[in-house]
Amino acid sequence: MEPGEPLDRVARIQAEWRRERPDVDIRPQGVIGRLHRLADRLTEELALVYGHYGLSEGEFDVLCALRRAGEPYERAPGELAAHTMVTTGAMTKRIDRLERAGLVTRRRSADDQRGRIVALTPPGRELIDRAFTDHMRNERRLLDLLSPDEADTLETLLTTWLSRLDEPRST
Repeated sequence: MEPGEPLDRVARIQAEWRRERPDVDIRPQGVIGRLHRLADRLTEELALVYGHYGLSEGEFDVLCALRRAGEPYERAPGELAAHTMVTTGAMTKRIDRLERAGLVTRRRSADDQRGRIVALTPPGRELIDRAFTDHMRNERRLLDLLSPDEADTLETLLTTWLSRLDEPRST
């Protein structure tokens, strides 16, 4: 931050820590703290679109995973969990709710009678197509707060950082 600029919430917290613990390097908090605040704010903004369609973030995620699967828009629950990064227990609750709403169906797998397949219903596909279009419009609105060059730089930095965090750690 430039001298004379008003302090944002993270900068105020850092100033307090500098005063109380000058022996600790609090510079990482400037990035990590702002990323946390940004993630919270983005989630709030994205949830507005989900809510407009009567969906939670997780339900939107499930419908998107089914839609991305392509015709016939179905996946096994375990596959859905992998594509949405949630546990199978959480996935079951989401599928139950979506099934009650008539947006998905469940049936036995033809390959494995113990397995289940979750599929989008025609109303589910219609809903997710509309919701996804609005979601992308909303994401564009949020990203347009940055210049195209800033957005490209940020995407590159985040991609690099995430790939390094995801690398297997040597012991």
